[in-house]
Parts: sequence; structure tokens; C-alpha cells
Amino acid sequence: MRYIQDKIEAFRIALFAIKANRSRSILTTLGIIIGITAVTITMTASNGLKNQFKENAAAMGKDVYYVSRLPWIIMGNFSQYRNRAELTYEDSQELIKNLDQARNVIPTTNTMQNIKYRSSIMEEVPIAGTTERQVDIIDAFPEYGRFISPQDVQYRKYVCVIGYEIKEKLFDQIDPINKDIKLGRYNFRIIGVMEERGSAGFFGGPNYDRQIFVPVTTIMKAYGSRNRGFSIIVQANEDENMDDFRYSVIGEMRKIRKLRPDEQDDFTLNSMDTLMAAYNSVMGVIVLIGLVITSISLFVGAVGVMNIMFVTVTERTREIGIRKALGATSKTIMSQFLFESSSICLIGGIIGLVVSFGIAKIIDAFLLPAKVSIPIALLSIIISILVGIVSGLIPAFNAAKLNPVEALHYE
Repeated sequence: MRYIQDKIEAFRIALFAIKANRSRSILTTLGIIIGITAVTITMTASNGLKNQFKENAAAMGKDVYYVSRLPWIIMGNFSQYRNRAELTYEDSQELIKNLDQARNVIPTTNTMQNIKYRSSIMEEVPIAGTTERQVDIIDAFPEYGRFISPQDVQYRKYVCVIGYEIKEKLFDQIDPINKDIKLGRYNFRIIGVMEERGSAGFFGGPNYDRQIFVPVTTIMKAYGSRNRGFSIIVQANEDENMDDFRYSVIGEMRKIRKLRPDEQDDFTLNSMDTLMAAYNSVMGVIVLIGLVITSISLFVGAVGVMNIMFVTVTERTREIGIRKALGATSKTIMSQFLFESSSICLIGGIIGLVVSFGIAKIIDAFLLPAKVSIPIALLSIIISILVGIVSGLIPAFNAAKLNPVEALHYE
């Protein structure tokens, strides 16, 4: 009981000392406020990027492989990939015939074209040639009209489905359905407008709001099929084991590409896991560097607190002598100054956290999803308290070991 009373008394004296030197305490907390704000925003922005990346990458499908000529992420020597032959439309048709484990096999190819409606123009818009099955992969559907049909693909119709951003920029309040739009040199009839997906942000693949879908056969007819590269989207059946499915796809592709047993694959299976592994690797380093840099400001703030605590101990040397003469133990004196330094840093940490909430709201509104989570907030508070303890440890120890007789005679 006596121990608890001593700690409460030490805490009360610490708060009184902070209040008595209000201006100095406020100035001392500035370093902590800046440091905690920097660390909190760094962690919050990192979380926001990670969540946005996962959200955008999830649109590519968890049970999907993208068979491509090249890996999405190339590490090391590019020479081993550059001589690979392009995948063809015929490759995809062979895979459709032979891959029983697949729910969907979708040939896709892309081009970039300037698009025009009346006097409005958008430059370098990505145009994706695909089939009616694309909506099963991206898990998005037309908000107006319809998507590409099997008949559109079979008869190579000049129809297209535009992204929401294209509708907003070229048509504004006009209903675009059944309007003709020029994609490069060719007129296409608009049959649908995709629902709004939001910006693709910094990571996570294509921006579907600024994309046009056309039948894959039409894109070959209009823009040429010679030397045109294709990717093949393969989606596993619902109950299919993804590892087994991967080996099945590789096996069928090796047959289609007529590879001998001793030859390496001349294609790559990409997936969301590929992107996630690369993202985690790169962002881990970036976040670590960011935290090291922002921690410097926190270190500067801690040095400021330590300096003020040394000054405080010197100014209150006589007070320490009186308290010791009245029976205060060295532990009580040490606790008093540790409480004082911790309280200063805790106040700075709380203010820094409030500032971080405001900055996070601005980032969330204009840049990327960013919210200060409860774990990050608690971690920030814990860090501020630990900084206070570390900063006040040496000054508190010096105060605790003062000789009461010498302290009483200190001027």
C-alpha cells in the first residue's frame, strides 16, 4: 500500500512540475509530436498502400493463372526470356480443347489507340481484346447495356464496352449506348458501360475505368494478328487444387508449344501471388527505410526531452534534498522524474496522434485509402511512453543518487 501511495505522490508531483513549467513543456513536446506524427503516418500510408494493392490485385482472381510470354516481374538476366516466341490465339484454342480442369480459358490481347467521339478525344487508351468470359475473372459487370457476347466474338463484330471514366469524359450526360466511337481508324458501336471500379492507384494492375473491351477476334481483324502477342487467362474449377491445376496447365502448354522434355518452358504462369511476393519484398525495404528516416525526428525529440530533464534536475536539486531529508527514497525520486519525462512524451504522443488522424483523412480523401488503425494508435502511444522512459532514465538516476546534505546546500 505504501509503495502505491509513493508512486501516486510521485506522479502528482511530476504533473505539478509540468504544469508549473507549461511553456517549456510545450516546446519540449514539439519534437515528440513531430516524431510520433512521422512514424504514425509512415505506418498508416504503408497499410493503405498494402490494402489498396490487395483490393486491386484481388480483381485479377485468386484461382486464376495468366499464361504469358514473359513474367510480370523479371529478376536477373532478361536474355533468357527475350527469344521466346509470342503466345498465339491458336495456343488458347488448343488449351480450351485439352484443359479439362479449367472453368474458363480466355485469350486476351491489347493495343493502345486514340479514341474519339465527335470533337472529344482521349489519347493512348488501352483496348483489351477478350471474350464474354472476362466478367467472370474481373468480377465486374456493365452498369449500362451489356458485355461482349459469344456471337460478338464468333462474328467479329465491331462492338465495345467502355470504362466508366471514358463515359464521363467523352459523353458526360449523354447516354453512350448504341453510339459509335472511333477507336484508332475504326468505328465501334458502344454496347455497354462498365460499373465504376475506382482508380487503380499506385499498384494493382490495370485501371478498368479507363479501358475498353472489344471481342478478341475483332481486335485481330482490325489491328492485325501477325506477330500479335496474346496472354491466356486460365481459371480453375471450384474444387480444383491450385498446385495440381498449375502442373496441368504447364503440362498442356508444353505439349502445345511442342517442347522436348529437356527444354525449359518458353512461357510463364503469372498469378496474384507473384505480385504479392514482389510487393512485400519491395515495400518491406521502403517501409523500413521510411521508418528509419522518420525515427531520426523522434530521436531528436528524445534528446530534447533528456536535455530538459537534466535542466529540471539541476533546478530542483534543493527540492530533492528536502524530500530525501523527509524520508523519500531514491526509488521514489527516480519514479518522480521518470513519470515527468514519460508524461511529457505521452502528451506529445497523444497530440501527434491527433495530428496524424487529420493528415490521414487528407491522404484518404486525395491519394489512397489511409486510416489510422487501433493497433497503430496503440503502438504510437507505447512508443511515446518508452521514449519518455529512455529519455528520463539518466536524469532520474542522477537525481536519485544525490546526497541529501549536499543537495540541501545547493544554490
